[in-house]
Amino acid sequence: MSEAPDNTISFEDFQKVQLRVGKVVEASLHPNADRLLVLKVDLGDRQLQICAGLRDVYEPEALMGRNIVVVANLAPRMMRGIESQGMLLAASPEDRSRIVTLTTSEDIAPGSAVS
Repeated sequence: MSEAPDNTISFEDFQKVQLRVGKVVEASLHPNADRLLVLKVDLGDRQLQICAGLRDVYEPEALMGRNIVVVANLAPRMMRGIESQGMLLAASPEDRSRIVTLTTSEDIAPGSAVS
């Protein structure tokens, strides 16, 4: 059996993470950052504003209407003067030559839990 990496978290800690489906209802360029987009994401019962480092690979309009997977209970933080209230999940190769947002393959209601 292989040894666990230094940054291993407990199952109990992982259970605290709320992964939800969110529908992108607004997307714009961040006015103070070259790599960030500002997204408004509908979670059904509320909206989150998320700053995401996608500007070098996505135009804002390409994300409009997409269902994406977000961390819905992340503590807010300021990102270049704008509050980000969550995080979207995405994958990329090490060189960031492309970034793929994690989306749902079928239409599902905003706010649906991801498990």
